[in-house]
Amino acid sequence: MKLGVVKAYVLKELTEIIRSRLIIMVYLMPTMVLVLFGYGIRMEVTGARTLIIDNDQSHYSQLLVSKFEHSKYFDATIEKRGEAKALDEIHKAKSDILIIIPESFEKRLLHGQSTQIGVFVDAAFPMRGSTMESYVKGVVLDAASQMLERLGGNAPTISINQRTLFNQAMRDEDAIVPGLIGLVMLIAPAILAALLIVKEKERGTIFNFYASPVSKSEFIAAKLIPVFLLHSINIFILFLWATYLFEVPFRGSFLLYWLTSELYLVISLSIGMLISIITRTQIVAVVLTVIVTIIPGFLYSGILMPISSMIGVSRYEAHIFPVMYYNHILYDVFLVGEGLASSKTVTYIFILALYAFSMLTLGSFLLKKELR
Repeated sequence: MKLGVVKAYVLKELTEIIRSRLIIMVYLMPTMVLVLFGYGIRMEVTGARTLIIDNDQSHYSQLLVSKFEHSKYFDATIEKRGEAKALDEIHKAKSDILIIIPESFEKRLLHGQSTQIGVFVDAAFPMRGSTMESYVKGVVLDAASQMLERLGGNAPTISINQRTLFNQAMRDEDAIVPGLIGLVMLIAPAILAALLIVKEKERGTIFNFYASPVSKSEFIAAKLIPVFLLHSINIFILFLWATYLFEVPFRGSFLLYWLTSELYLVISLSIGMLISIITRTQIVAVVLTVIVTIIPGFLYSGILMPISSMIGVSRYEAHIFPVMYYNHILYDVFLVGEGLASSKTVTYIFILALYAFSMLTLGSFLLKKELR
């Protein structure tokens, strides 16, 4: 490889990127995606519109009602109305949760008998419905624990000593932002790299490469190095946004974060380059890159669903895409801090290195120095 030739091509590509104002997309797009999705995606449900019908009006029923009233997860309204009319509130999307306390609620508790509470949850959006249902169960169990303590010998007391690990505050930002970094670092570099070679085909300047003594490896290196250097700065910018803007904790090794991010950047650029080689127009290249990166990125990044909870074909598909391996390392360095002491992390770094080598080799093989 002739370094002089590569240097000349690199300077030419940098000049063209700056002149075409693509450099604005290099830094604006990753920041916009991180800020918009970081603030926009919320797994937590607060202020769920909750309609409570207390048919018992007793001390213990009011204790249960007060638990809902003093929780940030519920916007509780206590009314006296029929069950059919109350359910109609959910049908009209005026209420999210309906809780019905039966008339004999306290009486059955005092006699040591089992009692039931009616709970209706709007599950039009299953994930949100499941979250609200778990909140209701938590409040009811908390109230039941206090009631059992007051009942004394009539019923046993159950206490739960619960601790949360890695994300003690249960903040959505701590769970979402690291995953978004992996998504952004996959999409933005790939889209820019997808334009590098195909634009030469559209303009006809690819014939300069066909007729020149420049080798395929020199051509690919010259195309990728400028974009690699520009996007390497994004590794630090996204880190600053995550830790200072979103206040995500960082418990691992910054060196591990930086080196794996650079490796992942090579993979992203290789994907874009490969698409740029096999396509003939810039529009097709961009659309294909979006399909290959955004859809798998969201599905298998761990932002919306943990990979460990996937079953069947989806779990095997997740292991095909590099975002799963990189995001595991991101969540480790931000929230866990185990680093290279984890054999899984070491294995994933090796897989990413193998992925980068394979993509670069495949791109070099498919690039031809001839008219097709």
